[in-house]
Parts: sequence; C-alpha cells; structure tokens
Amino acid sequence: MPNKILLVVGARPNFMKIAPIVRALSIHAPSLAPLLVHTGQHYDEAMNDRFFQQLRIPRPDINLEVGSGAHAVQTAEVMKRFDEVLDREEGRDARAVVVVGDINSTIACALVASKRGLPVVHVEAGLRSNDRNMPEEINRILTDQLSDILFTTERSARDNLVREGIADERIHFVGNVMIDTLLEFRKLATPAAEVLAPLGIAGSAYGLVTLHRPSNVDDPAVLRRLLDSLSEIAASLPLVFPVHPRTRSRIEALGAGALGADVKLVSPLGYLEMLGLMAEARLVLTDSGGIQEETTALGVPCLTLRENTERPITVEQGTNTIVGTDGDAIRRAASDTLANGGRRGRIPELWDGQSAVRIATVLQQRFG
Repeated sequence: MPNKILLVVGARPNFMKIAPIVRALSIHAPSLAPLLVHTGQHYDEAMNDRFFQQLRIPRPDINLEVGSGAHAVQTAEVMKRFDEVLDREEGRDARAVVVVGDINSTIACALVASKRGLPVVHVEAGLRSNDRNMPEEINRILTDQLSDILFTTERSARDNLVREGIADERIHFVGNVMIDTLLEFRKLATPAAEVLAPLGIAGSAYGLVTLHRPSNVDDPAVLRRLLDSLSEIAASLPLVFPVHPRTRSRIEALGAGALGADVKLVSPLGYLEMLGLMAEARLVLTDSGGIQEETTALGVPCLTLRENTERPITVEQGTNTIVGTDGDAIRRAASDTLANGGRRGRIPELWDGQSAVRIATVLQQRFG
C-alpha cells in the first residue's frame, strides 16, 4: 500500500504551488499517496471552484473550513482541526506533512505535525524580508525551524537557513514551483483583451495593480497615498485593479473620489485571467511576493509597493524594483518604466518548470 503524504493548502497562492507537486508525485513517486488538505483559511466557493478547474487540481480530500479571523484565532483553529484529522483514519497513517508558503495554515499545520513527531516538509523555505513586523516573516522563520526537509527557490535562501542553524543536509535547492505552474499554463492564459473589453480599455497599453498587505491597506494615510499615486499613473496608462473584498472595503471607507476613473476595479480573477493580464501588461504594481516572481518569469516590469522583499532574486536578476509607498518615488519609477521599458531581467536558476519533479524525487527517496 502506498505511503500517505498530507499536502496542506490554505489560500489561493498555495494552489499554484501545490498543483504541480500533486502531478509530479503521481508520476515520479509511485509509492506515495498524496492526501490534499484544504484548511479553508481563505475560502470563496466560486473562486475555489475556478482555481481547481483551471489548475486541474483534484478536489481536496479534506476541507477544514476554518474561514477568516484574527491571526491567533485562525492559527489556533487550524491547529485544532488539523490535529483532529491526524487522529482520524485518513490522517493516522501519514508519513509526512507538506506545507507551502508562509500563511497561518503553514505554521499551524507544521506545529501540529512536529509535536506529533511527523516529518515536516516546507516548500518555499528560507525566504526572508528581515522585517518581523510582517506576520508572514514570523510564519516563515518558525516553519523552517520545525521542518525536516526544506525546499528552496533561490540560493540565498540556503544562506538564511544555515545562518539560523538549519543543517545543510536538510536543505534542497529545487527552484520555484510557482513557475512550474506558470510555464505549464502560459499558453492557456485568457487573452488580456477579453478582460479589458468590458472595462472600456481599448488597445494593448495598460498596467496591472494588486494590493492586499495590511501595512498598505489598513492604514488610511498609506492607502490614500498609494491610491493618489495610482490615479496619477492611470492618467497616462489605464490600470486594471483586481481587488480583494477586504481591500475594496478599505477603499470605499475613504469615500468617493479615492480613485481616478482610469483605475478600473474588478472582482478577483481566476488564475488564467490573471496570468493573461500579467503577461501582456506594460507595468505591474503590487505588494504580492508571488507576483514579483511571476513577473520576473514573464519578463514584465514590476514595481513593488513595499520597503523590502523576501524574494531578493527578483530584484538582483529579475524585473522587480522596490519602490516603497512614497508617492513621488512610485510616480517617478512608473514614469521611467513607461519611458524606458523598465528592468530587463533574466530567468533565475532552476526556474525551469521542473521544480516539482525534483521535490517528488526527494520525497520518494525519503518516504517511498
């Protein structure tokens, strides 16, 4: 009988990371049986269905249906429900728990598994922003300390882990599974024109915006500054802004006129629609770590609206520029990008679409 491996997801970015691993395990780890656990940390039934369908992910074997909540409450609830899974038949014979990324579900399930003596595997280990005001940074550091196998996306991640006392033999540089998904589905992406036409944007010149980090959207002064900058940029280049419901509520709280008419707010998009928009954009403005990576892989200029990044390779080798949240700096960087084409990066090492295969091979050797 195949040995059971629990794969944990909790939010939409996790789906893009876990999808290629599920497929690679089925081909390259025949003696392992993956069991997909969705914590429900971020749950939108319509969006989840679209992501499962577009990414060809099997429906989760288990859904904990935790939902949203304060960090402590959400983390505690995931731990409680995941512990119950490991008590039940479907979790009793697990050989390892695989967690991805840096969300609350990642640290919660890693902690439960570690306390039970189950090996923890962390995909996307070793990334550091060196900003402990970010909840994700705490999740990253603690998950890595609990992990038995650590898969990294860039070489600098190993240096971070070794500096924090992680044994070198536990670290495996495998590349970026997010890019596995991007390369697999690039040709299937929805043409940008299909999203732009209903918005009244003609032609191919547009920019793409995402904002979701609490440091940007929860402080009214910071959010107002960012929105003013976006409105000014949009006067020269229409901007498409797929907006999370929480971010939308913060924008609405600022009142009418918070955004110019050329910033087009749309509901959250499916993966293929978002990929198509990103690939054809003149410019992307974001505070998302994953989008920094995807724009680097696509060769699209990216301005990161944060003071730091946990993905330095996107700046050192890719197309990403850290501009912070100062309005003048954002406008200058956008103007320079539109005039001169922005950073011209290259594809980082091992971002080649085979990262999940490397992961599956290691897991087969260890647990098969």
